Amino acid sequence: MSKQIINTEKAPAPIGPYSQAVKANGLVFISGQVAFIPATGGLELSSIPAETHQVMQNLKAVLEESKLSFEHIVKTTIFLSDMSLFAQVNEVYGTYFNSDFPARETVAVKGLPRGVNVEISMIAVVDL
Repeated sequence: MSKQIINTEKAPAPIGPYSQAVKANGLVFISGQVAFIPATGGLELSSIPAETHQVMQNLKAVLEESKLSFEHIVKTTIFLSDMSLFAQVNEVYGTYFNSDFPARETVAVKGLPRGVNVEISMIAVVDL
Protein backbone atom coordinates (compact mmCIF):
# COMPACT_ATOMS: atom_id res chain seq x y z
CA MET A 1 0.00 0.00 0.00
CA SER A 2 1.31 3.41 -0.93
CA LYS A 3 0.46 6.46 1.14
CA GLN A 4 0.60 10.07 -0.03
CA ILE A 5 0.35 13.06 2.30
CA ILE A 6 -1.69 15.95 0.92
CA ASN A 7 -1.27 19.52 2.14
CA THR A 8 -2.16 22.88 0.65
CA GLU A 9 -1.62 26.46 1.75
CA LYS A 10 -5.18 27.18 0.58
CA ALA A 11 -6.54 25.40 3.67
CA PRO A 12 -5.59 25.90 7.30
CA ALA A 13 -2.31 24.33 8.35
CA PRO A 14 -2.65 21.46 10.82
CA ILE A 15 -2.49 22.59 14.45
CA GLY A 16 -1.18 19.25 15.65
CA PRO A 17 0.53 16.04 14.53
CA TYR A 18 -1.74 15.23 11.57
CA SER A 19 -2.00 15.91 7.83
CA GLN A 20 -4.74 17.77 6.00
CA ALA A 21 -5.36 14.59 4.03
CA VAL A 22 -3.87 11.19 3.28
CA LYS A 23 -4.34 9.32 0.01
CA ALA A 24 -4.15 5.52 0.23
CA ASN A 25 -5.58 2.63 -1.79
CA GLY A 26 -7.78 4.82 -4.00
CA LEU A 27 -9.25 6.80 -1.11
CA VAL A 28 -8.51 10.25 0.28
CA PHE A 29 -9.09 10.73 4.01
CA ILE A 30 -9.55 14.42 4.79
CA SER A 31 -8.98 15.54 8.37
CA GLY A 32 -11.69 17.50 10.10
CA GLN A 33 -11.77 21.11 9.05
CA VAL A 34 -13.02 24.04 11.08
CA ALA A 35 -13.66 27.64 10.07
CA PHE A 36 -10.07 28.90 10.05
CA ILE A 37 -9.51 31.47 7.33
CA PRO A 38 -6.22 30.42 5.66
CA ALA A 39 -5.25 33.95 4.57
CA THR A 40 -5.53 35.47 8.05
CA GLY A 41 -5.43 32.57 10.50
CA GLY A 42 -8.58 33.97 12.09
CA LEU A 43 -11.87 32.17 12.53
CA GLU A 44 -15.12 32.84 10.67
CA LEU A 45 -17.65 32.73 13.50
CA SER A 46 -19.99 35.57 12.47
CA SER A 47 -22.90 33.15 11.91
CA ILE A 48 -23.47 29.41 11.63
CA PRO A 49 -24.01 29.61 7.84
CA ALA A 50 -20.82 31.66 7.39
CA GLU A 51 -18.88 29.28 9.62
CA THR A 52 -20.18 26.27 7.68
CA HIS A 53 -19.30 27.86 4.33
CA GLN A 54 -15.74 28.46 5.55
CA VAL A 55 -15.45 24.84 6.67
CA MET A 56 -16.69 23.64 3.27
CA GLN A 57 -14.32 26.00 1.44
CA ASN A 58 -11.41 24.58 3.45
CA LEU A 59 -12.50 21.06 2.52
CA LYS A 60 -12.84 22.15 -1.12
CA ALA A 61 -9.24 23.45 -1.08
CA VAL A 62 -7.95 20.08 0.14
CA LEU A 63 -10.07 18.27 -2.46
CA GLU A 64 -8.72 20.51 -5.23
CA GLU A 65 -5.15 19.85 -4.09
CA SER A 66 -6.04 16.15 -4.43
CA LYS A 67 -7.45 16.86 -7.92
CA LEU A 68 -10.92 15.88 -6.69
CA SER A 69 -14.29 17.56 -6.10
CA PHE A 70 -17.30 17.09 -3.86
CA GLU A 71 -18.58 14.55 -6.39
CA HIS A 72 -15.83 12.22 -5.15
CA ILE A 73 -17.00 12.31 -1.52
CA VAL A 74 -18.41 9.00 -0.28
CA LYS A 75 -18.56 9.67 3.48
CA THR A 76 -18.70 12.69 5.76
CA THR A 77 -18.80 13.18 9.49
CA ILE A 78 -20.19 16.41 10.90
CA PHE A 79 -19.42 17.41 14.47
CA LEU A 80 -21.58 20.13 16.03
CA SER A 81 -21.27 21.95 19.32
CA ASP A 82 -25.04 21.68 19.67
CA MET A 83 -27.60 19.65 17.70
CA SER A 84 -29.83 22.75 17.49
CA LEU A 85 -27.42 23.96 14.76
CA PHE A 86 -28.22 20.99 12.52
CA ALA A 87 -30.75 22.68 10.21
CA GLN A 88 -28.52 25.69 9.46
CA VAL A 89 -25.44 23.54 8.85
CA ASN A 90 -27.39 21.02 6.77
CA GLU A 91 -28.78 23.77 4.53
CA VAL A 92 -25.30 25.10 3.68
CA TYR A 93 -23.71 21.63 3.47
CA GLY A 94 -26.35 20.53 0.94
CA THR A 95 -25.47 23.33 -1.49
CA TYR A 96 -22.03 21.78 -2.09
CA PHE A 97 -23.48 18.56 -3.55
CA ASN A 98 -25.53 18.12 -6.73
CA SER A 99 -26.87 14.61 -6.28
CA ASP A 100 -25.71 11.17 -5.19
CA PHE A 101 -25.14 12.47 -1.70
CA PRO A 102 -22.44 10.79 0.40
CA ALA A 103 -23.12 8.69 3.46
CA ARG A 104 -23.02 10.82 6.59
CA GLU A 105 -23.41 11.00 10.31
CA THR A 106 -23.87 14.11 12.39
CA VAL A 107 -23.08 14.17 16.08
CA ALA A 108 -23.12 16.77 18.82
CA VAL A 109 -19.97 16.82 20.91
CA LYS A 110 -19.04 18.44 24.20
CA GLY A 111 -16.45 20.71 22.62
CA LEU A 112 -14.56 21.45 19.41
CA PRO A 113 -11.13 23.03 18.80
CA ARG A 114 -10.85 26.78 19.44
CA GLY A 115 -14.50 26.96 20.52
CA VAL A 116 -15.89 26.52 17.00
CA ASN A 117 -19.38 25.16 16.36
CA VAL A 118 -18.77 23.02 13.27
CA GLU A 119 -16.12 20.53 12.19
CA ILE A 120 -16.43 18.29 9.14
CA SER A 121 -14.23 15.43 7.93
CA MET A 122 -14.59 13.55 4.65
CA ILE A 123 -13.56 10.45 2.77
CA ALA A 124 -13.29 10.64 -1.03
CA VAL A 125 -12.86 7.97 -3.66
CA VAL A 126 -10.30 8.75 -6.34
CA ASP A 127 -11.97 6.90 -9.22
CA LEU A 128 -15.66 7.49 -9.86
